[in-house]
Amino acid sequence: MSTRDSFDFVRVFDSNGRVSMGFHKVLKWSFILALTMFAAQLLADAFDNEFEEKPWAEIEVQLPAFPEKENLIPFKVGAITGARYLIDGNSLSVGSDSVIRYVMIVLSAEGAQNISYEGMRCATGERRFYAFGRADKTWSKARNNQWVKVQGSTNNHHVELYTNYFCPVGAAVILSAEDARHSLRSGGKPAVVGR
Repeated sequence: MSTRDSFDFVRVFDSNGRVSMGFHKVLKWSFILALTMFAAQLLADAFDNEFEEKPWAEIEVQLPAFPEKENLIPFKVGAITGARYLIDGNSLSVGSDSVIRYVMIVLSAEGAQNISYEGMRCATGERRFYAFGRADKTWSKARNNQWVKVQGSTNNHHVELYTNYFCPVGAAVILSAEDARHSLRSGGKPAVVGR
């Protein structure tokens, strides 16, 4: 069997030994198909890149004015009865980064108080300390200010804020400081749903 005979089964060569036109057509259409697929992939990649989510970036945070007693909004935390939990309504904000920021005051039954400026990210279930209040009504920047998961029991004030006030599942999203104040003043989730 000659070399020419071995190619007969795909009809690459005609009976005179020349390349058949059928092969050229197949080659041309294969090239067009490959080029079309490549162009389609480039367009798909460009489309995907145009609508990809940009990585989240936190805005620069400015420390708020120190809280005043008349602006404090109390909220209930689980079954805890000795301590009081309050948010400074004037410090509430929702940034363009979707972080809810607020000043929290925790008053113990013995009269001790902790004041902190914090942030909460509903999208990731995280919280962060920015600063702590001093007795002279100034702020001390938090040393450990990394984002951490909101976790614990219903007797934890961060869990309570996340679950029932700022980020409740199935409720309207907190889009503004006024939404957050309304949620706190209304007792949380039930008042927010269906707003």
